[in-house]
Amino acid sequence: MHAHDTYDYAVIRVVPRVEREEFANVGIILSCERAGFLEARIELDEARLRALDPTLDIDSLRRHLASIPAICRGGEAAAPIGLLPPRARFHWLTAKRSSIIQTSPVHMGRCGDLPATLDHLMDRMVRPPKATAPR
Repeated sequence: MHAHDTYDYAVIRVVPRVEREEFANVGIILSCERAGFLEARIELDEARLRALDPTLDIDSLRRHLASIPAICRGGEAAAPIGLLPPRARFHWLTAKRSSIIQTSPVHMGRCGDLPATLDHLMDRMVRPPKATAPR
């Protein structure tokens, strides 16, 4: 049986009009220092984003959001930040910003399967709730 790992995560938010402080959750960044795990998943719900700002440039947003998983992967392709250790990259990605792309405060948890936990967090925090059958 695999021991449980402590992990940190943050929700990636898109705040189309920062002055209004309205946002849609679009992804998760999950980090586990002990396991050397740093990964981000992003899923855009264009209809939700357009409800917040019909003029939002979705193509530009996608290009900017794509840098987050690239930074998580690290390496020279992710510019100088990609050369930092994974934990430093996580802290850089989750630093407070007042831009269209922001993250929630960092939360922590414990699990035995980091990829499954990332998928669970996407279901819980990003993807729309699934409809349940009426009783």
